Amino acid sequence: MRSTTVIAVRRNGRLAMAGDGQVSMGETIVKASASKVRRLFGGRVLAGFAGSTADALTLLDRFEGKLSEHGGSLLRAAMALAREWRTDRALRRLEALLLVGDLRDILLLSGSGDVIAPDGEAMAIGSGGPYALAAARAFLASTDWEAERVAMESLKIAASLCVYTNDQITLEVIEP
Repeated sequence: MRSTTVIAVRRNGRLAMAGDGQVSMGETIVKASASKVRRLFGGRVLAGFAGSTADALTLLDRFEGKLSEHGGSLLRAAMALAREWRTDRALRRLEALLLVGDLRDILLLSGSGDVIAPDGEAMAIGSGGPYALAAARAFLASTDWEAERVAMESLKIAASLCVYTNDQITLEVIEP
């Protein structure tokens, strides 16, 4: 996905999710301050998206519906959306990724039916995702920073390396 960067970091019982604000069409930046991270289910779940904006917002709406159907259970809602995403013809054509998390889990949802949990306490999506994830892993291993600082600093590093990522960051945090 050549579109954005979103990172989720969990540390000390808190979950931080940060996303850059750049919207690109081809080689042109058309907006610098979009919000790609949302609070769902009364603020107990965070979701971020990368890919086609219309597709991502469609998936976000579907995921929010699945959260309601499953009483806020992140894993059950993710599995239900992944099943639907994979089997529904219209949904299968959507080009987006969702990164979702609550205080217990972080999950990546893809159109091929994947529901992936990270090996550690961070996960990132989008064109700058590998840079942000590498930075987050280094910060988690070598600092005692809180989740939100790790997420912000990691996204700033990604913005300095990826032309599809900027430093106008939206940050959301949930805590117990």
